[in-house]
Amino acid sequence: MSKSPISSPLSDAARESVGAVLQATLVDLVDLSLVSKQAHWNVVGKNFRSVHLQLDELVTTARTYADEVAERAAALGISPNGKAKTVAAASGVPEFPDNWLKEDQVVASVVTALAKLIERLRARIDETDKSDLVTQDLLIEITKKLEEAHWMWQAQQA
Repeated sequence: MSKSPISSPLSDAARESVGAVLQATLVDLVDLSLVSKQAHWNVVGKNFRSVHLQLDELVTTARTYADEVAERAAALGISPNGKAKTVAAASGVPEFPDNWLKEDQVVASVVTALAKLIERLRARIDETDKSDLVTQDLLIEITKKLEEAHWMWQAQQA
């Protein structure tokens, strides 16, 4: 990590640990926003409109929290990296299918993606328990919002 022009309230070890958590979360959220937009453009079927609009809500959530995560990193003197190359190399979002997809395929893919991200976020919540409670609080907030979205997407499969 290069010398930051921004001072951090965290020790070097905590900053490095929290920086890795924030970077991984940023990458996941950026990819979630991209995958959700891809699905938004390619969903078809009888419930097109409702799924199309729900995907926009997910995009907004992912982009909002990506910005908050990046700004949290910057506030700690950690340079966030949301470049396409970085996202492609490090994202934990499952691969999303290409081409037109029926709404049930989109719903299933979103449910899978959200479950994976929630699992990853819950592990990061544990990782930040001792190093930075402010970052942990942000991760809890994101997890809460994604768990709510996960429930709503799953409800469509019921």
